[in-house]
Amino acid sequence: MTAPDDDARLPYVLTGAGRPTTVFAPGLGGSVEQTRPFGSGVRGTRAFLDHDEDDAAQSLTYADLAADVRGVADGTGATRAVGVSLGAGAILQLLAATPDRFECAVLVLPAALDRPRPALVAARMRAAAEKADRGDVEAVAAALRDLQPAAVRDRPDVVAWSRDRAQVLAGPAFARVLRAFADQRPLADRGVLAHCTAPVLVVGQEGDDAHPAPVARETAAALPNAELVVFPPGGLLWEYRARTRARISGFLNGTAEVDAEVDAEVDVDGPGVVGDLP
Repeated sequence: MTAPDDDARLPYVLTGAGRPTTVFAPGLGGSVEQTRPFGSGVRGTRAFLDHDEDDAAQSLTYADLAADVRGVADGTGATRAVGVSLGAGAILQLLAATPDRFECAVLVLPAALDRPRPALVAARMRAAAEKADRGDVEAVAAALRDLQPAAVRDRPDVVAWSRDRAQVLAGPAFARVLRAFADQRPLADRGVLAHCTAPVLVVGQEGDDAHPAPVARETAAALPNAELVVFPPGGLLWEYRARTRARISGFLNGTAEVDAEVDAEVDVDGPGVVGDLP
């Protein structure tokens, strides 16, 4: 069900029922279909922001995105939040401005904290913007693949996904978004996160230039009550889809929905502890 709300700048899609309500913020060029797997198994109502290319063109700063998340969260009574990549940056802005807005939150693949993205990634985004401006679907598809972890770029499902998204996104609106966020950072100073004491799960992965694992570690270190999970190379929605969903649902539902096999394959740090397991 799509439910535009007078208090929200964006439409959103509701799934599930009952309380609590969790708002989900997508990544760059993301769709509800891409974000929904992160909500699989999460109890209650789930509100997915519906960023199409025209809506995204109106949200060209992290402050804009944070306002989008807040509008949908307020409109649906959401007490929890999940942000993916760009959406994680939006939630970081919200946590910095209103530390007690959410009872808990999940930050999946944060791309930046208080420093700009890596120069290589920013250059790729600007190059992709040039291709999107020309409406070059194949070139945009190649650029989207380049923003995926190196270990999965040549997989048939990744190639097909990149081509499908490029057909939707190629155009001036997406180009504006790419240029706008190439050099932005969610926060001016990570120190403001010290006031956020709500539990936060930070999920990162190795081998991902666009979402460096050190950024996930730094984000968790800046939050007083953070739990950090760093997956090996391979892609959260490619190689580790089920395990990523189990981590997120287990955290939000307050249950231990992760088996020993998963614990053996990821770096896990409990609340208030950040670092690598031996």
